[in-house]
Amino acid sequence: PLLPGTARLGFRGLNSLSASIKMECVQTFGRKKTAIAVSRWKKGRGLIKINGCPIELVQPEVLRYKVFEPILLLGRVKFAGVDIRIRVKGGGFTAHIYAIRQAIAKSLVAYYQKYVGEVQKKEIKDILVNYDRTLVGADPRRCEPKKFGGRAARARFQKSYRSTICDCGTDIPFALDRELLECWLTGHCISVGQTK
Repeated sequence: PLLPGTARLGFRGLNSLSASIKMECVQTFGRKKTAIAVSRWKKGRGLIKINGCPIELVQPEVLRYKVFEPILLLGRVKFAGVDIRIRVKGGGFTAHIYAIRQAIAKSLVAYYQKYVGEVQKKEIKDILVNYDRTLVGADPRRCEPKKFGGRAARARFQKSYRSTICDCGTDIPFALDRELLECWLTGHCISVGQTK
């Protein structure tokens, strides 16, 4: 059956008309450290795919339960009438998992806000936030950059209190062997003295 007023439009007219009818679609993202997951929701039959693979096969298997948390919290019924396609890149395995679960949770909240209603959206958001606030908001923690004077962000190189005394009386720590060599090469000291 044709829509009213479309009998004279022909094939092209119907295509442009169907394009003008918008499909319910939501796109959101989830982040963890350097991993970014982009999820796209549209009307469908309940498929959830991550980088083209079903959600049941997500790796690593140990963290698979983490991806299912939004679904288990809110019930599979809320996800029954939609297809979710998620693309994730950057970061490591664990960051991927946390970015995916955040993308799923945020997209459900956005879908309910846009197409269902503000009251239901608030109920869903409250359930998610009470369980884990990183499901709807990004985790701002990042790796602290390394500084000079040490091998890491906070760790410092070891300090030695033992030092060498030159004949000239200058105290030269073992860590600074270059100074000792320069002192000896310039003839400033003829021999190196005893150690403290």
